[in-house]
Amino acid sequence: MTDVQQRTEAETQQDRPGPASSRRVVLMGAGAIGATAALAACGTDSSGTNPNGSDFAAEPAPAGSEGAEGGSTGGGSTGTVLVAASKVDVGGGVILDELVVTQPAEGTFKAFSNVCTHQGCKVTEIKDSSIICKCHNSLFSVEDGSVVSGPAKSPLAETTVSVDGDNIVTA
Repeated sequence: MTDVQQRTEAETQQDRPGPASSRRVVLMGAGAIGATAALAACGTDSSGTNPNGSDFAAEPAPAGSEGAEGGSTGGGSTGTVLVAASKVDVGGGVILDELVVTQPAEGTFKAFSNVCTHQGCKVTEIKDSSIICKCHNSLFSVEDGSVVSGPAKSPLAETTVSVDGDNIVTA
């Protein structure tokens, strides 16, 4: 007696190309076209004019500077406004998105990176004339960004700032 195995209809259809394969190909193609269209819609053309008829600016002015839409820094400086001078306490400072702005002495303003040089955590507090990184308790001086106590071994990177009217701006 011979043993014959019967194949199901589904098993037979899996072995041959047909509607299932072409359906899959069509759906993948449609998805690729949709993704391409979405990415193309996100791009901008840097040639020609804006819809309002004005030309695109090849090199737009930095935000907060003279020539930038929405105003200037107020006193003719070309730096970006960081913070109002009145918001920075003497012997303390303010932690911003990228920088820490300090006032170690009345009328003297400094700015440093807010990224700790130990392992890249952001500093989180300014207390007792120290900039504090709570990840590993490194302390930095508000005067010059130097390490007061480690584990950090390198000072915070300094950014030059100046006073422009009532604001602290990048120099």
